[in-house]
Amino acid sequence: MSTTDNKQHTSPTQMTGEDTLKAAMRVSKVSIAGNLALSVGKLLAGIFASSSAMISDAIHSASDVASTIVVMVGVHMAAKSADEDHPYGHERMECVASAILALFLAMVGAEIGISGLRKIYSGAYETAELPGIMALAAAAASIALKEAMFWYTRNAAKRINSGALMADAWHHRSDALSSIGALIGIAFARHGFPVMDAVASVVISLFIIKAAFDIMKDSIDKLVDHCADEEVQKRISEVVSGVPGVVRIDDLKTRLFGNVLYVDVEIAADGALSLEEAHDIAEKVHDSVEKNISYVKHCMVHVNPA
Repeated sequence: MSTTDNKQHTSPTQMTGEDTLKAAMRVSKVSIAGNLALSVGKLLAGIFASSSAMISDAIHSASDVASTIVVMVGVHMAAKSADEDHPYGHERMECVASAILALFLAMVGAEIGISGLRKIYSGAYETAELPGIMALAAAAASIALKEAMFWYTRNAAKRINSGALMADAWHHRSDALSSIGALIGIAFARHGFPVMDAVASVVISLFIIKAAFDIMKDSIDKLVDHCADEEVQKRISEVVSGVPGVVRIDDLKTRLFGNVLYVDVEIAADGALSLEEAHDIAEKVHDSVEKNISYVKHCMVHVNPA
Protein backbone atom coordinates (compact mmCIF):
# COMPACT_ATOMS: atom_id res chain seq x y z
CA MET A 1 0.00 0.00 0.00
CA SER A 2 1.53 3.26 -1.10
CA THR A 3 1.97 6.15 1.31
CA THR A 4 2.74 8.73 -1.36
CA ASP A 5 -0.68 10.30 -0.84
CA ASN A 6 0.53 11.49 2.54
CA LYS A 7 3.18 13.69 0.95
CA GLN A 8 2.56 17.38 0.62
CA HIS A 9 1.33 18.81 -2.65
CA THR A 10 1.86 22.25 -4.11
CA SER A 11 -1.61 23.32 -5.13
CA PRO A 12 -1.94 27.10 -5.00
CA THR A 13 -5.55 26.88 -3.80
CA GLN A 14 -6.05 28.63 -0.49
CA MET A 15 -8.80 27.50 1.89
CA THR A 16 -9.77 29.03 5.20
CA GLY A 17 -9.93 26.92 8.34
CA GLU A 18 -13.71 27.07 8.21
CA ASP A 19 -13.77 25.92 4.57
CA THR A 20 -11.46 23.02 5.41
CA LEU A 21 -13.60 22.00 8.36
CA LYS A 22 -16.81 22.10 6.32
CA ALA A 23 -15.27 20.03 3.52
CA ALA A 24 -13.95 17.43 5.96
CA MET A 25 -17.28 17.18 7.81
CA ARG A 26 -19.18 16.77 4.53
CA VAL A 27 -16.94 13.93 3.36
CA SER A 28 -17.02 12.27 6.79
CA LYS A 29 -20.82 12.26 6.88
CA VAL A 30 -20.94 10.58 3.47
CA SER A 31 -18.41 8.00 4.72
CA ILE A 32 -20.44 7.22 7.83
CA ALA A 33 -23.66 6.76 5.86
CA GLY A 34 -21.97 4.52 3.30
CA ASN A 35 -20.20 2.39 5.90
CA LEU A 36 -23.32 1.92 8.01
CA ALA A 37 -25.22 0.66 4.98
CA LEU A 38 -22.32 -1.58 3.95
CA SER A 39 -21.71 -3.09 7.38
CA VAL A 40 -25.38 -3.98 7.86
CA GLY A 41 -25.66 -5.41 4.34
CA LYS A 42 -22.48 -7.48 4.60
CA LEU A 43 -23.35 -8.73 8.09
CA LEU A 44 -26.76 -9.97 6.92
CA ALA A 45 -25.19 -11.52 3.82
CA GLY A 46 -22.53 -13.21 5.94
CA ILE A 47 -25.09 -14.64 8.36
CA PHE A 48 -27.61 -15.86 5.78
CA ALA A 49 -24.92 -17.10 3.38
CA SER A 50 -22.84 -18.73 6.16
CA SER A 51 -19.61 -16.86 5.36
CA SER A 52 -17.16 -16.05 8.16
CA ALA A 53 -15.08 -14.01 5.69
CA MET A 54 -18.08 -11.81 4.91
CA ILE A 55 -18.88 -11.38 8.61
CA SER A 56 -15.23 -10.35 9.18
CA ASP A 57 -15.54 -7.91 6.30
CA ALA A 58 -18.71 -6.47 7.88
CA ILE A 59 -16.79 -5.88 11.12
CA HIS A 60 -14.13 -4.04 9.11
CA SER A 61 -16.78 -1.79 7.55
CA ALA A 62 -18.30 -1.13 10.98
CA SER A 63 -14.86 -0.13 12.26
CA ASP A 64 -14.75 2.47 9.49
CA VAL A 65 -17.71 4.23 11.11
CA ALA A 66 -15.87 4.56 14.42
CA SER A 67 -12.67 5.65 12.71
CA THR A 68 -14.48 8.35 10.71
CA ILE A 69 -15.93 9.73 13.95
CA VAL A 70 -12.37 9.92 15.33
CA VAL A 71 -11.33 11.78 12.18
CA MET A 72 -14.21 14.25 12.55
CA VAL A 73 -13.23 15.01 16.14
CA GLY A 74 -9.55 15.43 15.21
CA VAL A 75 -10.25 17.71 12.24
CA HIS A 76 -12.65 19.79 14.30
CA MET A 77 -10.06 20.28 17.07
CA ALA A 78 -7.27 20.99 14.55
CA ALA A 79 -9.37 23.80 13.04
CA LYS A 80 -9.40 25.74 16.33
CA SER A 81 -7.57 29.07 16.20
CA ALA A 82 -4.35 29.69 18.10
CA ASP A 83 -4.78 30.77 21.71
CA GLU A 84 -2.61 31.79 24.66
CA ASP A 85 -1.77 28.19 25.56
CA HIS A 86 -1.31 27.06 21.94
CA PRO A 87 0.27 30.00 20.06
CA TYR A 88 1.14 27.80 17.08
CA GLY A 89 -2.41 26.51 16.68
CA HIS A 90 -3.94 23.05 17.10
CA GLU A 91 -3.11 21.39 13.75
CA ARG A 92 -1.31 18.48 15.41
CA MET A 93 -4.64 17.23 16.79
CA GLU A 94 -5.14 15.73 13.33
CA CYS A 95 -2.01 13.65 13.91
CA VAL A 96 -3.37 12.47 17.25
CA ALA A 97 -6.64 11.47 15.55
CA SER A 98 -4.71 9.59 12.86
CA ALA A 99 -2.62 7.77 15.47
CA ILE A 100 -5.75 6.72 17.37
CA LEU A 101 -7.24 5.50 14.10
CA ALA A 102 -4.09 3.49 13.36
CA LEU A 103 -4.18 1.79 16.77
CA PHE A 104 -7.87 1.01 16.36
CA LEU A 105 -7.24 -0.45 12.91
CA ALA A 106 -4.39 -2.60 14.18
CA MET A 107 -6.55 -4.06 16.97
CA VAL A 108 -9.39 -4.85 14.57
CA GLY A 109 -6.96 -6.48 12.13
CA ALA A 110 -5.34 -8.58 14.85
CA GLU A 111 -8.71 -9.79 16.15
CA ILE A 112 -9.90 -10.83 12.68
CA GLY A 113 -6.59 -12.59 11.96
CA ILE A 114 -6.55 -14.49 15.26
CA SER A 115 -10.15 -15.60 14.71
CA GLY A 116 -9.32 -16.90 11.24
CA LEU A 117 -6.23 -18.76 12.45
CA ARG A 118 -8.23 -20.40 15.24
CA LYS A 119 -10.74 -21.75 12.70
CA ILE A 120 -7.94 -23.08 10.51
CA TYR A 121 -6.09 -24.67 13.43
CA SER A 122 -9.20 -26.22 14.99
CA GLY A 123 -10.53 -27.56 11.70
CA ALA A 124 -13.91 -25.93 12.33
CA TYR A 125 -14.19 -25.07 8.66
CA GLU A 126 -14.60 -28.77 7.79
CA THR A 127 -18.08 -28.89 9.31
CA ALA A 128 -19.04 -25.35 8.36
CA GLU A 129 -21.82 -24.75 5.87
CA LEU A 130 -20.58 -23.63 2.47
CA PRO A 131 -21.09 -19.88 1.87
CA GLY A 132 -24.04 -18.95 -0.35
CA ILE A 133 -24.22 -16.87 -3.50
CA MET A 134 -25.45 -13.88 -1.44
CA ALA A 135 -22.00 -13.59 0.12
CA LEU A 136 -20.39 -13.36 -3.31
CA ALA A 137 -22.79 -10.63 -4.38
CA ALA A 138 -22.19 -8.66 -1.17
CA ALA A 139 -18.40 -8.88 -1.62
CA ALA A 140 -18.61 -7.61 -5.22
CA ALA A 141 -20.86 -4.71 -4.21
CA SER A 142 -18.52 -3.84 -1.35
CA ILE A 143 -15.48 -3.70 -3.64
CA ALA A 144 -17.19 -1.25 -6.00
CA LEU A 145 -18.61 1.02 -3.29
CA LYS A 146 -15.50 1.11 -1.08
CA GLU A 147 -13.24 1.89 -4.03
CA ALA A 148 -15.56 4.78 -4.96
CA MET A 149 -15.45 6.01 -1.34
CA PHE A 150 -11.65 5.79 -1.36
CA TRP A 151 -11.31 8.07 -4.39
CA TYR A 152 -13.95 10.49 -3.11
CA THR A 153 -12.27 10.81 0.31
CA ARG A 154 -8.74 10.83 -1.14
CA ASN A 155 -9.51 13.70 -3.52
CA ALA A 156 -11.02 15.73 -0.68
CA ALA A 157 -8.03 14.99 1.58
CA LYS A 158 -5.57 16.17 -1.09
CA ARG A 159 -7.64 19.30 -1.75
CA ILE A 160 -7.62 20.40 1.91
CA ASN A 161 -4.29 18.70 2.79
CA SER A 162 -5.77 16.65 5.64
CA GLY A 163 -3.70 13.77 6.98
CA ALA A 164 -6.57 12.44 9.08
CA LEU A 165 -8.93 12.43 6.11
CA MET A 166 -6.27 10.75 3.97
CA ALA A 167 -5.95 8.07 6.65
CA ASP A 168 -9.69 7.53 6.44
CA ALA A 169 -9.41 7.25 2.64
CA TRP A 170 -6.84 4.47 2.98
CA HIS A 171 -9.15 2.82 5.48
CA HIS A 172 -11.72 2.67 2.66
CA ARG A 173 -9.11 1.24 0.30
CA SER A 174 -8.11 -1.43 2.83
CA ASP A 175 -11.79 -2.38 3.09
CA ALA A 176 -11.99 -2.71 -0.71
CA LEU A 177 -8.90 -4.91 -0.70
CA SER A 178 -10.26 -7.03 2.15
CA SER A 179 -13.49 -7.49 0.19
CA ILE A 180 -11.43 -8.80 -2.72
CA GLY A 181 -9.89 -11.31 -0.30
CA ALA A 182 -13.36 -12.22 0.95
CA LEU A 183 -14.61 -12.65 -2.63
CA ILE A 184 -11.76 -15.01 -3.50
CA GLY A 185 -12.13 -16.96 -0.27
CA ILE A 186 -15.89 -17.36 -0.67
CA ALA A 187 -15.52 -18.43 -4.31
CA PHE A 188 -12.97 -21.12 -3.38
CA ALA A 189 -15.10 -22.29 -0.46
CA ARG A 190 -18.10 -22.73 -2.75
CA HIS A 191 -16.00 -24.92 -5.06
CA GLY A 192 -14.95 -27.43 -2.44
CA PHE A 193 -12.21 -25.61 -0.50
CA PRO A 194 -13.98 -24.50 2.71
CA VAL A 195 -10.71 -23.64 4.45
CA MET A 196 -10.25 -20.72 2.05
CA ASP A 197 -13.07 -18.79 3.73
CA ALA A 198 -11.05 -18.75 6.97
CA VAL A 199 -7.81 -18.09 5.06
CA ALA A 200 -9.46 -15.05 3.49
CA SER A 201 -10.14 -13.67 6.98
CA VAL A 202 -6.42 -13.93 7.78
CA VAL A 203 -5.50 -12.17 4.53
CA ILE A 204 -8.00 -9.41 5.35
CA SER A 205 -6.31 -8.91 8.73
CA LEU A 206 -2.92 -8.42 7.05
CA PHE A 207 -4.32 -5.68 4.81
CA ILE A 208 -5.81 -3.92 7.83
CA ILE A 209 -2.58 -4.12 9.87
CA LYS A 210 -0.55 -2.82 6.89
CA ALA A 211 -2.91 0.16 6.58
CA ALA A 212 -2.55 0.81 10.32
CA PHE A 213 1.26 0.80 10.05
CA ASP A 214 1.27 3.31 7.16
CA ILE A 215 -1.12 5.66 8.95
CA MET A 216 0.85 5.51 12.21
CA LYS A 217 4.13 6.23 10.40
CA ASP A 218 2.68 9.32 8.74
CA SER A 219 1.26 10.53 12.07
CA ILE A 220 4.59 10.12 13.86
CA ASP A 221 6.44 11.96 11.07
CA LYS A 222 4.17 14.97 11.56
CA LEU A 223 4.43 14.86 15.35
CA VAL A 224 8.23 14.84 15.46
CA ASP A 225 8.83 17.78 13.07
CA HIS A 226 9.71 15.64 10.07
CA CYS A 227 10.88 17.72 7.09
CA ALA A 228 8.86 18.14 3.91
CA ASP A 229 9.65 15.73 1.10
CA GLU A 230 12.36 16.51 -1.46
CA GLU A 231 9.91 17.69 -4.15
CA VAL A 232 8.37 20.27 -1.84
CA GLN A 233 11.77 21.54 -0.67
CA LYS A 234 12.82 21.92 -4.29
CA ARG A 235 9.66 23.90 -5.01
CA ILE A 236 10.33 26.21 -2.04
CA SER A 237 13.92 26.78 -3.24
CA GLU A 238 12.64 27.72 -6.70
CA VAL A 239 10.16 30.21 -5.24
CA VAL A 240 12.79 31.82 -2.98
CA SER A 241 15.44 32.00 -5.71
CA GLY A 242 12.95 33.69 -8.01
CA VAL A 243 12.57 36.72 -5.73
CA PRO A 244 14.57 39.72 -7.03
CA GLY A 245 17.52 40.55 -4.78
CA VAL A 246 18.13 36.99 -3.52
CA VAL A 247 21.73 36.10 -4.37
CA ARG A 248 21.61 32.56 -3.03
CA ILE A 249 19.99 30.33 -0.40
CA ASP A 250 22.35 29.65 2.50
CA ASP A 251 20.05 27.31 4.45
CA LEU A 252 16.54 25.87 4.21
CA LYS A 253 14.68 24.01 6.93
CA THR A 254 11.10 22.75 6.89
CA ARG A 255 8.98 20.99 9.49
CA LEU A 256 5.56 19.41 9.34
CA PHE A 257 3.09 20.59 11.94
CA GLY A 258 -0.05 18.52 11.50
CA ASN A 259 -1.40 19.36 8.04
CA VAL A 260 0.61 22.60 7.68
CA LEU A 261 4.26 23.38 7.07
CA TYR A 262 6.70 25.80 8.71
CA VAL A 263 9.67 27.11 6.70
CA ASP A 264 12.92 28.67 7.96
CA VAL A 265 15.18 30.00 5.22
CA GLU A 266 18.46 31.93 5.22
CA ILE A 267 19.11 33.97 2.10
CA ALA A 268 22.09 36.03 1.00
CA ALA A 269 21.64 39.54 -0.40
CA ASP A 270 23.99 42.34 -1.47
CA GLY A 271 25.89 43.42 1.64
CA ALA A 272 25.79 47.04 0.54
CA LEU A 273 22.01 47.22 0.81
CA SER A 274 20.42 49.28 3.56
CA LEU A 275 18.56 47.55 6.38
CA GLU A 276 15.28 48.72 4.90
CA GLU A 277 16.15 47.30 1.45
CA ALA A 278 17.26 43.95 2.91
CA HIS A 279 14.09 43.79 4.98
CA ASP A 280 12.02 44.45 1.84
CA ILE A 281 13.62 41.46 0.11
CA ALA A 282 12.95 39.26 3.14
CA GLU A 283 9.29 40.37 3.15
CA LYS A 284 8.96 39.48 -0.54
CA VAL A 285 10.46 36.02 0.10
CA HIS A 286 8.08 35.50 3.02
CA ASP A 287 5.01 36.54 1.01
CA SER A 288 6.03 34.60 -2.10
CA VAL A 289 6.52 31.30 -0.23
CA GLU A 290 3.21 31.58 1.64
CA LYS A 291 1.35 32.60 -1.53
CA ASN A 292 2.73 29.92 -3.86
CA ILE A 293 2.65 26.99 -1.41
CA SER A 294 -0.77 27.10 0.15
CA TYR A 295 -0.23 24.90 3.21
CA VAL A 296 2.85 26.84 4.45
CA LYS A 297 1.56 28.40 7.65
CA HIS A 298 4.59 30.60 8.27
CA CYS A 299 7.91 31.36 6.58
CA MET A 300 10.73 32.83 8.67
CA VAL A 301 13.42 34.59 6.63
CA HIS A 302 16.96 35.52 7.76
CA VAL A 303 19.15 37.70 5.53
CA ASN A 304 22.96 37.28 5.34
CA PRO A 305 25.33 39.66 3.50
CA ALA A 306 26.55 38.10 0.25
